[in-house]
Amino acid sequence: MYRLFVSIIFIIVWLAPSLASQAASDEIRRMLEDRDEEIKELLGPSGTEYTQEQRDQLKDIINDVIDYQAMAEFALGNTFNEISTEQQEEFVSLFATIIRDNSLNRLDIYRADVTYEEITVDGNSAIVRTIAELEKVRTPVDYALELRGNQWMIIDMTIDDVSTAESYNRQFQSIIRQRGFDALLQSLQRRAARVTT
Repeated sequence: MYRLFVSIIFIIVWLAPSLASQAASDEIRRMLEDRDEEIKELLGPSGTEYTQEQRDQLKDIINDVIDYQAMAEFALGNTFNEISTEQQEEFVSLFATIIRDNSLNRLDIYRADVTYEEITVDGNSAIVRTIAELEKVRTPVDYALELRGNQWMIIDMTIDDVSTAESYNRQFQSIIRQRGFDALLQSLQRRAARVTT
């Protein structure tokens, strides 16, 4: 009886991480599928003209699961810790404004059929590998997520093997090396101003 009890405890302990990982995987998939469905419903048929209110709604749905803080910190690299708190806050705000605006540049991409190839959960981190198919063109789209409280948030998107965060990191580091952080901040301020005007 004792051996049976020990064996049961061992099986429970061994299975617990696997069950938790599967539950997290299911939660992430539901979140992304619900988001995808909500976007497609709001988009309507191709060629639809959108009001400013609809465009704002689309921005919210597309972007509200993105952790701009984490993505901005990665994009800025070591420089993030070298600037003041006020500069950090302004940088994250500008970065978020620009990303949100860019998300509406090609609305048709959100009409793609998405196939979930693999969801790997490791503690509070996860990788989601998908294939987006639009007009018979298949594009790998991967998401890196981290758990923030009770919410899974996207910290990077890799489209056709090109990481969004790494792309911004290369751009920003190039500007910082050549002209300094102030020049980068001013450039982002100008771009954000065009968004809000």
